[in-house]
Amino acid sequence: MKKKFLIIISSIFIFIFLIVFSITNIYNNLVQLNENIKTQWGQVENVYQRRADLIPNLINTVKGSANFEKNTLNQIIEARSKATSISINPNNLNQNQIEKFQKAQENLNNFVNRLLLIVENYPNLKSTQNFYELQNQLEGTENRINVERNRFNDQVNYFNIYRNKFPKIIIANFFYKFQEKGYFKSKIGSEKSPTVDFSNS
Repeated sequence: MKKKFLIIISSIFIFIFLIVFSITNIYNNLVQLNENIKTQWGQVENVYQRRADLIPNLINTVKGSANFEKNTLNQIIEARSKATSISINPNNLNQNQIEKFQKAQENLNNFVNRLLLIVENYPNLKSTQNFYELQNQLEGTENRINVERNRFNDQVNYFNIYRNKFPKIIIANFFYKFQEKGYFKSKIGSEKSPTVDFSNS
């Protein structure tokens, strides 16, 4: 009788140990994946900041050209200010926060692209070494932004798949920091080529 009781108690302890071990393992994996996302988010912010840092130099180069459209420059300055003022808490990277950040960045990008299109009408400005170098740096930065956003989406995808599997979802739902993360999404209509029309310039 005593032996049977000890076997039952031992089995219960082993079962509890296995459950605690499993929960600890899942929790630690969620922590690791969550930290990977935060690290990658830092990379995303870095490349967006690099673009924001290039814009004042671009504006100063363009300002030197006589009769350049000052309204466009003011719009870029305002869009840059809005884009750099949005700060996202890396512990709260939900879809709404990502979309808010992305909208401000796309707005800035639209004004920069408009500026680059308008510059086409200013061959003297376009041919200056300063402008050429800044344009190349902006293009390189846009490529880096795309790469870092894709890497961020990969990390988010890996995290979301892991945390939504059973029984991990039960443990993840106990902790706010393990909520589903948001993705960067393609801009609606981005698959279409932009129409360039200088007839109204």
